[in-house]
Amino acid sequence: MRLIDFFDRRAAMHPDHPFLIDDLGSINYGQSQASTHRIANVLIGLGCQPGTKVSVFSPNRARAFECMLGLARAGAAWVPLNANNGVQENCHILRSFDVEILLYHASLKDRVQDYLAHVPGLRHALCIDGDGPDDLPARMRGAAPVAPADLACAPDSVSAVFPTGGTTGLSKGAVWTHRTWQTMIANLLTAFPVQRPPVNLVVAPMTHAAGGVAMMLMAVGATFVILPGFSPERVPAAIAQHRVTHLFLPPTAIYMLLAHPDVRRHDYSSLDYLIYAAAPMSVDKLRVAMEVFGPVMAQTFGQAEAPMLCTALTPREHGQALAEAPGRLASCGRATLLTEVAIMGDDGRLLPDGERGEIVVRGPLVMAGYYKNPDATAEASRHGWHHTSDIGYRDRDGYHYIVDRKRDMIISGGFNIYPSEIEQVLWGHEDVQDCAVIGVPDEKWGEMVKAFVEPKPGRTLQPEALAAFCRERLGPIKVPKAFEVRSELPRSAVGKVLKRSLRDEAWKHSGRSI
Repeated sequence: MRLIDFFDRRAAMHPDHPFLIDDLGSINYGQSQASTHRIANVLIGLGCQPGTKVSVFSPNRARAFECMLGLARAGAAWVPLNANNGVQENCHILRSFDVEILLYHASLKDRVQDYLAHVPGLRHALCIDGDGPDDLPARMRGAAPVAPADLACAPDSVSAVFPTGGTTGLSKGAVWTHRTWQTMIANLLTAFPVQRPPVNLVVAPMTHAAGGVAMMLMAVGATFVILPGFSPERVPAAIAQHRVTHLFLPPTAIYMLLAHPDVRRHDYSSLDYLIYAAAPMSVDKLRVAMEVFGPVMAQTFGQAEAPMLCTALTPREHGQALAEAPGRLASCGRATLLTEVAIMGDDGRLLPDGERGEIVVRGPLVMAGYYKNPDATAEASRHGWHHTSDIGYRDRDGYHYIVDRKRDMIISGGFNIYPSEIEQVLWGHEDVQDCAVIGVPDEKWGEMVKAFVEPKPGRTLQPEALAAFCRERLGPIKVPKAFEVRSELPRSAVGKVLKRSLRDEAWKHSGRSI
């Protein structure tokens, strides 16, 4: 089945069931189905064919969600484009993944002009909420009401090219097929079964895991309550008002909820699952969350290359761990139904329980490869397994634990940040001799971006000025939260800066290394 087929089945069964609710109103399944047909025909009229790359560039909005379904109906491949990215990052994604059509929200129009100027292959950009004759609403009114039914129906047809970094211009593109979505849906619903039609509160960006969860829950007829962004005031109120059953949040957002003085004054009794993922979570804060929100905490582990659901730790397993094995609260869970998970040594040998090595996975959840990058695909799929670059181990009961990363990637607030791009910016400062960027422990963000800078001889550097320099050139997520000026950085015998030395120093008192 195609992703759109899951939606159509629910629309046929319950056309009047509420589908999307945002600040502009409520739309049922039948109404959205009609909209997605017209959106698909608009795209086809622009030359969209099966496999054409299309991006939706918008804050969380109901119409943006319909556009994601409309491009799926047209057989296009979705390329997520985060509204929080800097212009250069998104230009890289648009160029590298051959995006031809961009559907954008009016609030982001100024940035779209930059994309059109710097991405030659971007042929069309349509405003999804404008009132002009060339904007999407007007074109939808003139489009045919029914789209072709047989576009890109093979299970291995490309359905998405997902940026691996999410907020970095250095992303590779993980190619997802319709089989990827089928596997995700099966893994989710077997790990976290539903007993009633879900009500999913969509708060985190739809271009990230929140959108993936929403697409999966669509298969069981969920209603989606969409907020434009995270707010520790609005989220609890929305849970109570709409009787929300499912919610995805990165740990950072959960920490912000727990820190709010009114967090215990709200009604969370409707919740079945509060899914957290995208970054490690503090075990101490997890215990508090279980106390505040009830027996609903649920964790998943995955990455763009094997999305969202390689492992799962269910609410029941959280409760058992709290009562019988508290150390298990640090686990990311056991392998999901259609995914194999193992621990591998550097020599390709699978390691026994308790030994640390690289977490590797295989099965239909794994991407078809990196877009136009066969060398990286071959490197990531050595020995017949996908290599996650996460270091961990499995205990004798089959629970997996992530303990470190092979690479230098920083995960801050659920977003992947690559230090090399930040270092490139800092190296461009006229007074910087050398630099190193690492992630350091942070209670709110999980990891915080910190830059160590070495000035040129006779020069001085001020952290405030460095921060301003970075803000001019980077998206806000990647600007270091802290700067430390050192007269000399630690180096190896061949002169290479020793990031590991800086990292060990920063993490030695944290009790963890991730």
